[in-house]
Amino acid sequence: MSKAVLITGGSRGIGRAVALLAAQRGWAVGVNYRADSHAADDVVRAIAQLGCRAVALKGDVADEADVAEMFDAAIRALGPLSAVVANAGVVAPAARLIDMSAERMRRVFEVNVLGTFLTAREAARRMSESEGGTGGSIVLISSAASRLGSPNLYVDYAASKGAIDTLALGLSKELGPEGIRVNAVRPGLVETGIHADSGDPERARVLGRSTPMGRPGRAEEIAEAVTWLMSDAASYVTGAILDVAGGR
Repeated sequence: MSKAVLITGGSRGIGRAVALLAAQRGWAVGVNYRADSHAADDVVRAIAQLGCRAVALKGDVADEADVAEMFDAAIRALGPLSAVVANAGVVAPAARLIDMSAERMRRVFEVNVLGTFLTAREAARRMSESEGGTGGSIVLISSAASRLGSPNLYVDYAASKGAIDTLALGLSKELGPEGIRVNAVRPGLVETGIHADSGDPERARVLGRSTPMGRPGRAEEIAEAVTWLMSDAASYVTGAILDVAGGR
């Protein structure tokens, strides 16, 4: 029986790339989405064409009840989870802190921080050996913004990803004895729809030229790092924060 992975925000961007690559490597995949059911269903169909199992799972990661039900539904459909990828995240239009509303900041922190914490908690509850689980891997999607700060763009987003780095370090020590590895991946400028959400759809393409590699990254390149961390090939890797940022 294939191993199963749940990917939050799995219907587009990096999450979609991880879902497809994981399926290519034999994983059964739970594809979480918040609103765009058509995009999630497209990923599920693509995975089915690869001969693998997949299920679309609606839920807002910032909602505690939604997260718990998402995990329950994934396990009902796919069996016990061997990996969880906490990928769901949001960004708001570029702005300086002095111009940011509390409502904007609250949504960024609720999805990017609380949502990741809830996802990791539910994963730990189901995968921990002391809770009857068999261990596994949790991969958190951070961002190079966590060490760059994103001044005049979205320091709220950068700060939210700084919290993810800290979670990866602390939780890896907490869950190591439970047979669970916890790592984070920090993508750099990657060509995904998140830049359009920030109001600058060409940002990755333009700024990517200034990186040491002279180009933006592709979602598929981030997926390679994530699926490696999920796999047994990374069996002695935990507490790592892996930059996949073209040297930026």
